[in-house]
Amino acid sequence: MRHFGSYQLLRLVGKSERTMAWRVADTRGGRELLLLLPRAQPADLAALERWTETVQRASRLQHPHLAVAVDIGVQDGWPYVAYDADDLATLGERVGPQGLPASECAGIFVQLLAGLAFAHQAGVAHQDLQGFAVLADDQGRVRLAGLEVAAPTGAAPTLAGQRDASQRDVLAAGLLLHHALAGQHALDEPDTGRVVERLPPLGREIVRLPWATAQLVPEPLRAIVNRATDRQERQRYRTARTLSRALEGWIETEAGGGGALALLSDRLRAAGVLPAQPGAAGRLNRLGAMERQRTDEIAEVALQDLALAFELLRAVNTAHVRGAQVSGSGPVLTVRRAIAMLGIDGVRRAATALRPWPGPLSEHAAADLLQLIAQVKRAGRIAAALRPAGYDAEVVTLLAMLQNLGRLVLQYHFPDEAQQIRRLMLPAPGAEREDPGMNEQAAAFAVLGIDVESLGLAVARHWGLDDTVLHMIRRLPLETPVRHADDDTELLRQVASAGNEIVDVLATAGAASGPALQRVALRYARALGLSAKELQDAVAASLRPAGAEPPPARPAATGGRA
Repeated sequence: MRHFGSYQLLRLVGKSERTMAWRVADTRGGRELLLLLPRAQPADLAALERWTETVQRASRLQHPHLAVAVDIGVQDGWPYVAYDADDLATLGERVGPQGLPASECAGIFVQLLAGLAFAHQAGVAHQDLQGFAVLADDQGRVRLAGLEVAAPTGAAPTLAGQRDASQRDVLAAGLLLHHALAGQHALDEPDTGRVVERLPPLGREIVRLPWATAQLVPEPLRAIVNRATDRQERQRYRTARTLSRALEGWIETEAGGGGALALLSDRLRAAGVLPAQPGAAGRLNRLGAMERQRTDEIAEVALQDLALAFELLRAVNTAHVRGAQVSGSGPVLTVRRAIAMLGIDGVRRAATALRPWPGPLSEHAAADLLQLIAQVKRAGRIAAALRPAGYDAEVVTLLAMLQNLGRLVLQYHFPDEAQQIRRLMLPAPGAEREDPGMNEQAAAFAVLGIDVESLGLAVARHWGLDDTVLHMIRRLPLETPVRHADDDTELLRQVASAGNEIVDVLATAGAASGPALQRVALRYARALGLSAKELQDAVAASLRPAGAEPPPARPAATGGRA
């Protein structure tokens, strides 16, 4: 039997270049502990005192997911920290070659990251995050041990040094997440510190979760773990909190179908779906003077404010109103019909209930939302210009705008996350071909744990819109061909999707959008009978001032009307 002071060494749990962990028995009390030590002794007494002071400061942090140090000391020149390990297993001991189930794994890492984020906020880093420093009990409760055990014992750390150490911790957490899901270590190297040295910017290796894993890894979770270890340093999670938030979003979504709405519910109650756009007071006065005006004239004013238009649709599509007034006649998809049902007093009540602009948004976030609203409205105008003869312009316009409901809700309620998503979608500077950036779905998965469209669908479902409408406000996937529509529902979805794809091309390609617009025309040519000239005409028509008459429909490509 080997002893380390009063501790009997039972077995080596793990080691890295910087730290090692032993299971030990305390000969004084009989309990089992986890002993963590640096791999190198401090150079001199002054360095030992700095180490002890740093670790003691870290041990004073109290958090449910930080392990409590029961002994900090020095034995034969070796400093150590001991943690209670009775009935606890390390993450390295829990993860076998099959990996862990996705939901269990996400739950473990949300706890781990909560403790890590708390430490980082207090100016404390882990310095060598390894699987043997993560302790979990049979109920799945997680505690992180070993804060600052691997801390350098030279000069006092700078703010920049603390930031770099914290970001290295987050990258190491991503590598542990990779191992827990895959059942195998990234680059076949169990030491996360060594893997970090082989990744950019220090090395040239790439770490991606393998497609073939023993446990099923859902696509959103795959996007999260791959972002955590992305080869582009700018794409990775910068803080433990952002990585945790993405995992929490995925867990909420998986918990029972209402996860996306669960993320939004409190914010919807506090700030509404969207704030009234600037100029709301003037519109309200105009509405008050329009008692005897035609419904379509009132609708024209209401449509100038996206928040009001959506609020009117919500009001008339709730289960109560639909059951009482439009039972059996399907959902309401025009503002004209909503106004006819609610009356001018109902419209004024809806307008008054809206949160004033810009709600809780900062000036910068409000400017981003205004820009997005302008794009959404333009998509509606383009879709209206593309509609075949016999289809209602307002229905097409609203469907095109509702296909952006997720983006709008994201920008209003999660402006910081929206900015992250846009950043992840940008190509690496000067390397567009090699690193084109993520698509919107993958970027949203990596930031929120859910895709943007699911946010919009959750809100629309909350409004009472039925499955037919929910289908129509799903954009056509870009990676699948557009086929001839079998019915009016699919045709309307296609027209709205075309309008949105055109606006996306104009927003991203700008002056060089010609070839990209040509590809959109070819994509929809057979299904909608759309020519490149008609597409260009629709783009030109979308530049007309708001409130102008809707553009005339194109000659019918298919039968039917809506």
